[in-house]
Amino acid sequence: MIIGIPREVKRQEHRVALLPSAAYQLIRRGHQVLVEKGAGADAGFLDAEYEHAGATLMAEPAPVFEQADLIV
Repeated sequence: MIIGIPREVKRQEHRVALLPSAAYQLIRRGHQVLVEKGAGADAGFLDAEYEHAGATLMAEPAPVFEQADLIV
């Protein structure tokens, strides 16, 4: 399954739907995780942490929504 994590668009929203550690666990179980660049920044997570977990970073939100089977 392809799981998509877009960046939050609401003002004053600093949470992210999936932590890098959770992305790693999903990837280990055979899923693909797409993360919009900067999705975890307001929650204190760097894009590099998602890359290290094995997630694919996407520059824009459109491909995340187009390719994902599930949006979190």
